[in-house]
Amino acid sequence: MSRRLFLTTTGALSLGAALTACGGDSGGSPAATEPVGQADIDKAMRTPTELTFWTWVPDIAKEVALFEKKYPAVKVKVVNAGQGTPQYTKLRTALKAGSGAPDLVQIEYQAIPTFTITDSLLDLRPYGAAALKERFVDWTWSQVSGSGGEVWAIPQDTGPMGMLYRQDIFDEHGIEVPTTWDEFAAAARKLHKADPDVYLTNLAANQPAAWHGLQWQAGAKPYASSGKSDITISVDDAASRKLGEYWGGLAKEGVIGVEPDFTDAWYAALNKGKYATWITAAWGPVFLSGSAKATAGKWRAAPLPQWDAAKPSSGNWGGSTTAVIRAGKNPIAAAVFAQFLNSDPASARMFATEQFFFPATKALLTDAEFIGQTPSFYGGQKVNQLFAGIGSTVDADFQWPPFLDQAATDWTETVGKSLADRTDTVRALGTWQSRLTTYAKGQGFTVKGG
Repeated sequence: MSRRLFLTTTGALSLGAALTACGGDSGGSPAATEPVGQADIDKAMRTPTELTFWTWVPDIAKEVALFEKKYPAVKVKVVNAGQGTPQYTKLRTALKAGSGAPDLVQIEYQAIPTFTITDSLLDLRPYGAAALKERFVDWTWSQVSGSGGEVWAIPQDTGPMGMLYRQDIFDEHGIEVPTTWDEFAAAARKLHKADPDVYLTNLAANQPAAWHGLQWQAGAKPYASSGKSDITISVDDAASRKLGEYWGGLAKEGVIGVEPDFTDAWYAALNKGKYATWITAAWGPVFLSGSAKATAGKWRAAPLPQWDAAKPSSGNWGGSTTAVIRAGKNPIAAAVFAQFLNSDPASARMFATEQFFFPATKALLTDAEFIGQTPSFYGGQKVNQLFAGIGSTVDADFQWPPFLDQAATDWTETVGKSLADRTDTVRALGTWQSRLTTYAKGQGFTVKGG
């Protein structure tokens, strides 16, 4: 699997495209207060139907086949309309035109508000989705839920953040695995002083997704929406400024790298040992084992260093869901498919074993076969078990704005640039806040916090 395909599959790279001016009609879908009866569901699933499903997951036909075997009257047409942002752009165009939209779409957690603000997604509660809540990791269910209890999508995979590190480099320089960010900073200074060609880590100046994940871990609340027109923007709150001081300070000292990630130079750096750690997510271990083969057996995994060791926490970077388009003509069949695809035990397991997704279901995260894997690339460490535990420390209250593409662009041009230039990152946070506030007001939002 190619680098880009793997990352976009896991939701690691792309950020949502704003959908501020277009939505679809309801397609005759029932209100959330009107549950669809089992008889109606049974009838719909016996009626010959074709669903169109936009997704960039490779080889998903295997999971689709499981659904079609159970419901032979319903056929699913799988379409790759692009990976992440390109797909969202095409979807926005189709919704605005009133034709050409699919029945279902793959959508990343952070992109959901982009489409719910325009009433483009179907609330899945009338179709029984609420009953699935206990099957999924708590914070993932919060990510797909609306403020009124709506269920906008079904979780598919996740990316709780942790740290991959080179055991051999740590041993050579007498570095203990840092458990706090203070220890991490001390190790960064020690390592780079001992060997100027090696850095403890690289914080990519082009990666707003990772920054949001670090904000999440630090307890930041950069966005909070109330209704469709009110939003609080606090991308430079106290927790975010703490991040700015910390990472900006290490960058200015020159003891961490700041080069763009997922480039040829970055791959080469990982393979030759330029970086002793990678701050990444649960999809990272599989990705790294295919991208840094020269370092097999030298890596290990650990939780992120903590701001408060007494209160372990992490953020999330990546992951996708399956959502149903509200304007679709087959809401019952589409809703049943979205639920089956991600909650059926055989289908969920296939995502973990065929596409190497990190699971969103509690059953898989406690499954002995899954968490008991001991990959040789990590010296036989039970990496899945480690990340499964990390997932339980992700805060369920983190929110995204309905214009995340703008937030990402502004971050790259302010905070990311400050890291790349090794200038004042705290000041850059203020500029990010100002730019994003101006944009939101220009889109008609009532903004608090800036």
